[in-house]
Amino acid sequence: METDTAFRLLADENFNGRILRGLLRRLPDLDVVRAQDLTELSGSSDPVLLEWAARDGRIVLSHDVETLAGYAYARLEAGQAMPGLFELRPEVPIGIAIEALEEVIALTRPEEWNGLVAFLPL
Repeated sequence: METDTAFRLLADENFNGRILRGLLRRLPDLDVVRAQDLTELSGSSDPVLLEWAARDGRIVLSHDVETLAGYAYARLEAGQAMPGLFELRPEVPIGIAIEALEEVIALTRPEEWNGLVAFLPL
């Protein structure tokens, strides 16, 4: 599948690195950063992570289905920007997670996810 380089992603610290590496093998031009690689985000709280993602126009990748979505909804209720959140339950097999993300990237545009929390696979 062809990469839509307009997708800009931020993987939070708990996101499975094997999923990310597999996704990047399939979509090597994908613009994705990891929170732990950025000094200002390493060890940061969920609200700080979401604020940074909004400022940089990045959809967040996470396995944190317990708290991150709640903060994302709170941002929306407060009228704050939230480019999107892709939540993947940790028990989703790696191959299925990679395929789900690859399909979303190939078949949609980033702006379609603005203000949405999506639990993948759909």
